[in-house]
Amino acid sequence: MDNVTTVTHPLVQHKLTHMRDKTTSTKSFRQLLREIATLLCYEVTRDLPLDPIQIETPLMPMQAQVLSGKKLVFAPILRAGLGFIEGMLDLVPSARIAHIGLYRDPESLTAVEYYFKAPSDLSERLVIVVDPMLATGNTAVAAFDRLKEHGATDLRVVSLLATEVGIANLLGHHPEVRIWTAGIDPVLNEHGYILPGLGDAGDRLYGTR
Repeated sequence: MDNVTTVTHPLVQHKLTHMRDKTTSTKSFRQLLREIATLLCYEVTRDLPLDPIQIETPLMPMQAQVLSGKKLVFAPILRAGLGFIEGMLDLVPSARIAHIGLYRDPESLTAVEYYFKAPSDLSERLVIVVDPMLATGNTAVAAFDRLKEHGATDLRVVSLLATEVGIANLLGHHPEVRIWTAGIDPVLNEHGYILPGLGDAGDRLYGTR
């Protein structure tokens, strides 16, 4: 899958293993998610364009590199996506944030929107969607639909875990999108949960059931 990057860095895989473990506490799960978000953010921004500028060090003038263009937009899918944001902002503190409120109907597994708020100039920015569990892919598809309706054209997605079904669904609707994930699990159960997975990311993040 040319559009998919699985981040196999040892630190990412180590933290993912502890997040999968059902004995990991809410506090530890939250901290691990923040840490792994920073590492995944490093990977998804690896090829950002740079512009040269002239500066002076304490010793002499030099030409150096800075990020080109407008600030990034991180677009977490609520609510579990919020757990990624602080770790990503640790790396890119100037990024703008779009909020996409979607939940998956437990019967039909379709995405239902309840909130959307984004910067007005999405067409001029790289937008990185944060969807911790790319399971059926229905929620991600709905998020990309809405972002494109608001002008976004340069879109990526970062997820903690994905499935081949979810990836195929997303790329079937939005074939130009590039995906970064820490792991691809083989199957979904009848309720649309990733197996072996790590359970409900939102529940484990916020200590709810």
